[in-house]
Amino acid sequence: MNPPSQAGTPHLMSAEAAGKASSHLATPCAPCSAPPAADPRSSQPRDSEFDSAGCAFLGGPTASGKSEIALLFAEQTGAEIVTVDSMQVYRGLDVGTDKPSAEVRTRVAHHLIDVFDFQTPFSANDFRRLAIEAIQAIRSRGRIPLLAGGTGLYFKALIEGLGAAPGASPELRRDLERQPIDRLLEELQARDPETYGKIDRRNPRRIIRAVEVIRMTGRPFSAQRSAWVRGGPGRKAEACWFRVIARKPEDLKKRIDERVDRMFREGLIEETERRLAEGLRGNPTAMQAIGYRQVVEYLDGQRSLAETVRRIKTRTWQYARRQLTWFRRQAPAARWRRVEPGESAGAVAADLARDYRDFMARKSLDLDCSHICESLGTAS
Repeated sequence: MNPPSQAGTPHLMSAEAAGKASSHLATPCAPCSAPPAADPRSSQPRDSEFDSAGCAFLGGPTASGKSEIALLFAEQTGAEIVTVDSMQVYRGLDVGTDKPSAEVRTRVAHHLIDVFDFQTPFSANDFRRLAIEAIQAIRSRGRIPLLAGGTGLYFKALIEGLGAAPGASPELRRDLERQPIDRLLEELQARDPETYGKIDRRNPRRIIRAVEVIRMTGRPFSAQRSAWVRGGPGRKAEACWFRVIARKPEDLKKRIDERVDRMFREGLIEETERRLAEGLRGNPTAMQAIGYRQVVEYLDGQRSLAETVRRIKTRTWQYARRQLTWFRRQAPAARWRRVEPGESAGAVAADLARDYRDFMARKSLDLDCSHICESLGTAS
C-alpha cells in the first residue's frame, strides 16, 4: 500500500519517523457492554480468517487521550467501538482501568467492556474470538468497527492470528501460577534460552505462558512464535487504516500523573478493597493491572500511601513507554498522529475522520464498501 496521503493531516507520520521523533521514549521490551448469558468463549477456530475491510484501528499509550478521540471519531463517522484493552473486559475494575462511563457508552456503543467477572482469566485468543464476533455484528448494522485501545498484543492477535501455539490449559496454568517465578525462570532458561534472554521478567503472565506452551508441546516457545512475530501486524496492517496517538514525553507524563491523582480521588482504594473481598487475589491476570496491584501492596502494609501513588505513576509511565515501543516496532505500517499540548480531542478526531474518509475513498476502488460509504455519508 502506498503511504496514505497527508493532505489535511499534517501531523501524521510513519512509524519510522515517529521512532526518530520519540526515540528517547523507547525502552527495550519485549460485544458486549451487557454481561453475556453464557460463557462468551465461542468455538470459533483460533486462526479463522479476519477481514479487516472497513475497520478503523486506533492505538496509543495510556493517558494519551485516545479514548476521548475514539468517542468523537465514532460520533463523526458512525462507528461503534471495540475496546482493545486487556483489563476493561473485567466487570468491577472500573476506576483503575479508567473505563468509559455509562453516559459515554450511551453516546456510542462500546464492545468488549464488562464481558467477564474479574475472577476469570482472559487471553488474546478470547479477545480475538469476541472481537471478530463484535465486528461481524457491527457490520450487519451497516456501521464501522473502530478498534481502539492500547493492548498491542490484541491488535496483533486480531490482524495476524495467533500462530501455532496451543490454547491455555486451565489445570496446568493453575499449577504454574502456584510456583515461584524464579523456579519458572530456571526452567525457561534450561529449555528455551532464546525466550529466557528476551522475556520481560517483571511480567509473570508472559513467563507462565512461555513455560505452559513448552510443557504442552515439548518444543521451545520461541520456535512456535517465530513465524508470527516475524510477520507482525505490519504485513496485513498495510491494508488497514491504522493510526497511533502520540504526545510529547513531558505532556504524556503530566497527563499520566493527573490521571493517577484523579483515580485516587474517584475511589481506587475503596474499589480495590471491594474487589479483594470478592476474590481479586485469585486472578493473577487482574492482579497485574497497574494500580490495583500497588494498592493491594499498600493495604498489606508494604508502603505508605504517598509512595504508592508515586509508584503507580512511575509504573504507568514505564508502561506507556513500552506501548510506544511496541507500536513503533510491531506495527510499522501504522501512521502516527502527534497531539500537541492544548490541541482539542475534537480537532484531532475531525482530522482523523477526514483521513479515514480519504483512505476509504481510495480503498473503494478495490473493495465493496458501499455500506461503509453510506455510513460515512450519513455521519458527515
